[in-house]
Amino acid sequence: MPHWLQLMLESLGPLLWAGVQFTIPLTLLSFALGLTVGLAAALIRLFGPKPLAAIVRFYVWIIRGTPLLVQLFLIFYGLPSIGILLDAFPAALIGFTLNVGAYTSEIIRAVISSVPKGQWEAAYSIGMTWPQALRRTVLPQAARTAVPPLSNTFISLVKDTSLAAAITVPELFQAAQRIVATTYEPLILYVEAALIYLALSSVLSVLQERLEIRLNRQGGFVEARA
Repeated sequence: MPHWLQLMLESLGPLLWAGVQFTIPLTLLSFALGLTVGLAAALIRLFGPKPLAAIVRFYVWIIRGTPLLVQLFLIFYGLPSIGILLDAFPAALIGFTLNVGAYTSEIIRAVISSVPKGQWEAAYSIGMTWPQALRRTVLPQAARTAVPPLSNTFISLVKDTSLAAAITVPELFQAAQRIVATTYEPLILYVEAALIYLALSSVLSVLQERLEIRLNRQGGFVEARA
């Protein structure tokens, strides 16, 4: 067996375990929390009082205008200087959540704004309140439009979690770095890590495509019934 293949097979288990133990949970938690933050931020931007909307705009401006790696360093290495100490995983979770929240807020704001005003009026005409119109009429229509960009954000997040290695989170990429430190085979290990990220992204891309097809079919069925 070639040396490079043997090394890849021996390191596959530790890399996959690091992915299961840290990369995947970090991705799922960050996206779920970030989506919640993004929805709240989008609703405040669209319908909230001006002072709160200004705060949200400032938050989005800061996050979108600075590198994610710098944000992670500020949280993990910067906050201890003012007495706020965080372990690596919670620091990464906060950083990714804030980053995802800023980007998804702009996506959600755009898709809600794209829903025709007539849908609001139709909801009001059958006696719905504003929250009911938003929850039952506007958000379901906006959600279908938001699936592709939100899915792309999720896939990008899977790859971005490799930045957590810079603040000592023992995820997939840092596991590769640890093995490189003992084997002195950076090319083989980093190619293997890249292939694992590629496999994850490819699976998610296929799932995204199937979800979009399903939603389009459901949308067409609803429109046909209407």
